[in-house]
Amino acid sequence: MEAGALLCVLAMGDAGLKVLIADDNPSFRLVLEKMLTKWGYQTVPAGDGRHALQILQCDDPPRLAILDWMMPGLDGVEVCRQVRELNREPYIYILLLTAKDTSEELVEGMEAGADDYLTKPVDSHELRVRVRAGRRILDLQEELVQAREALRRQATRDPLTGLWNRTALFEILPRELKRAKRESGTVSLIMADLDLFKRVNDALGHEAGDIVLCEAARRMSACVRPYDAPCRYGGEEFLIVLPGCDLAGAAMRAEEIRAAVAGTAFHLPEGALEVTCSLGVASTEQPGSFDESVLINRADEALYKAKTAGRNRVEVFASQDLVHAG
Repeated sequence: MEAGALLCVLAMGDAGLKVLIADDNPSFRLVLEKMLTKWGYQTVPAGDGRHALQILQCDDPPRLAILDWMMPGLDGVEVCRQVRELNREPYIYILLLTAKDTSEELVEGMEAGADDYLTKPVDSHELRVRVRAGRRILDLQEELVQAREALRRQATRDPLTGLWNRTALFEILPRELKRAKRESGTVSLIMADLDLFKRVNDALGHEAGDIVLCEAARRMSACVRPYDAPCRYGGEEFLIVLPGCDLAGAAMRAEEIRAAVAGTAFHLPEGALEVTCSLGVASTEQPGSFDESVLINRADEALYKAKTAGRNRVEVFASQDLVHAG
């Protein structure tokens, strides 16, 4: 195993909060390890600043770090400064250990990004209190991150199906169109509509309709690539943004979605229900399609063709439709 990978493995684990202890004095480091282990923390040792920085740059670093100010290679202040420059999440709470006691030196450490400091020799009670305070800060930060993610999800995700909502669609589609234009790429769009969906709500109620919408969304999502963007456009209509996908590829993907929806009956409390969908496909390969409203309108027109041609089918916006659309 390579040294970097080994360090990342050492930084991982399930027991307690992981705490990095970086000090070039093995005896002092061992004392700190024993105290923290006794209090229920999982310790990760480092013998110098470079070792400590490497651990803190892993994918799953310790959330709390105790850094000796004076270490060979990189001192604790420089390690702290470089960690803060990474600006990564989740946040790493940093305690500096120092024999320095002048206000100017302590200010230097705090300005480098340290959250707190302890002076040597370390009092065990003070260490426990400072580490516990750091853990409270980390817990609060985690709650804030979760709240932020919940708000972001509410703003961009459809609450019923979990797909991207219209707000997100009108951020994703323009961004992908700009990227495709800049890189001479393509973007395709699939518009899907569940056939005769109103009959489901009228006959079985809106709860059954919600089950159908969620299951249809699940089947559609299973047919697309991880970087595609399936969106709930409204009601029983869905839009799927396909970056880097040409018209022929999008048509094949649409047929896969059609078959996935129609292939197996939907299971409802009232019994099995056959559901189908109609789909329209458009692409930036076609002239004038780099405008988001044009692309959506063309996918919608192709969907209308699928509906009028008998439903449960895929139609592609074709060259002759350009005359009709104009």
